Amino acid sequence: MVVAKRTSKNQLTLPKAVVEQAGQADYYDVSFDNGRIVLTPLHPGGAAAVRTRLMELGISEADVTDAVNWAREA
Repeated sequence: MVVAKRTSKNQLTLPKAVVEQAGQADYYDVSFDNGRIVLTPLHPGGAAAVRTRLMELGISEADVTDAVNWAREA
């Protein structure tokens, strides 16, 4: 178990071991689930990287739409 203390300003410092497992995310989605606070790492630049890679591969938005429609039919 790893412990983090809440400060008087409602701030937490995430332990290094936890942050390393999260992939050094700068942003986290915060939710409350069944009595637990859940932090989910967000990687805001991820979508931009995917778009760039799709462009490099010559895959258009129409190609993606066609692939999704095909997959939904199966």
